[in-house]
Amino acid sequence: MADTHKTNPPEEVKRSGQNPGGGGVLHQRRQLPFSLPTVALAGIAISGVLWYFTLYVKKKPEANAVDVAKVASGGGGVESTHPRN
Repeated sequence: MADTHKTNPPEEVKRSGQNPGGGGVLHQRRQLPFSLPTVALAGIAISGVLWYFTLYVKKKPEANAVDVAKVASGGGGVESTHPRN
């Protein structure tokens, strides 16, 4: 049995009946584990979570999480952004 991992001429490999490797790591094509829309949606979701937590960390001490959610969604008005008396 011939060793095909050594540098053998192609005729010798053909005579031995063994198929040489496909070229190692180069030219391997494989599908991604997730589809492109799934990866895009996951990226948007992660960005949204980071944005919300950034707003939450920078909030004023008298604001609560509901106030931050209102401002993050664009529904916060003057009553949500000013301190309560």
